[in-house]
Amino acid sequence: MAVHARDVLDMMQVHSSLRAAVADCGLVVGTTCRPGLYRDGALTPRALAPHILAAAEANRVALVFGPEDSGLSNEDLRFCHRLATIPTDSAYSSLNVAQAVLLCCYEIFIVAQEEEEVSSSRPLAMAERQELMYEKLKRALLKVGFLHGDNPDHIMFALRRILGRAGLEDRDVRILLVMARQIEWYADGGWRLHDGEGENP
Repeated sequence: MAVHARDVLDMMQVHSSLRAAVADCGLVVGTTCRPGLYRDGALTPRALAPHILAAAEANRVALVFGPEDSGLSNEDLRFCHRLATIPTDSAYSSLNVAQAVLLCCYEIFIVAQEEEEVSSSRPLAMAERQELMYEKLKRALLKVGFLHGDNPDHIMFALRRILGRAGLEDRDVRILLVMARQIEWYADGGWRLHDGEGENP
């Protein structure tokens, strides 16, 4: 069915998880047709296309599509920095996966043909590096009570959306990792040792 696309199929890779598949990507764009608390801020492929093109100049970029019947799960969305939604009739919002891929790629292609320059690109932190950062932030914020222990992912989704829109570079991730470590240090009582209160007489 993929006429003249044998080279694409030959380069196909199979991964055990979405996290593994996007580990080396600087930008991960997930697609969704459903509204929801964790799906706010989704833009059309046309609106995201310039951003995707700019990022692709210096980074690997992933477009993630879910099953036609259910789409991407909230767990899948954790690994997406930005969200795209294709405007459709509300009576049938879910598209065939091939159609969704075609529409998204078409919008990117059209922007690439325009003479206007897209914003200059910069290397972004790889997705796996960002995931490690989110894990350490979550652990630190749980320790100081910023996240609710019963549902920490509620606020973490919001943080992922905020930081995902920012487009984190390696230096940004390093700063946030140091911040997480410092929060944990404080929560574990490190400040007492720093002030001398925990020292033996």
